[in-house]
Amino acid sequence: MQTELTAEAIYKQEFKTALRGYSQEEVDQFLDVVIRDYEKMAKEIERLRQENESLRRGSSEQAEPVKQSQPVASNYDMLRRISNLEKAVFGKQVGPSE
Repeated sequence: MQTELTAEAIYKQEFKTALRGYSQEEVDQFLDVVIRDYEKMAKEIERLRQENESLRRGSSEQAEPVKQSQPVASNYDMLRRISNLEKAVFGKQVGPSE
């Protein structure tokens, strides 16, 4: 038996008949379905390989690094923002309302 399957190999595969074997017609019908599905799968794999190769070529051509859209805040800026938030939240709750 072959180790690598192709649609043609599935089509040409022959089975020995036994005394209480399977219906040859049912086996043939099932193998027809398997062949069609196998051909679709092989085409899809080839399409994905080509797409993958195309994407790899495209990504290697884009060697320019991605720039950040916003500047990174310093620790001082972050602490100042937190302090302002604390004043806004806790400053209103400290005194009794009139």
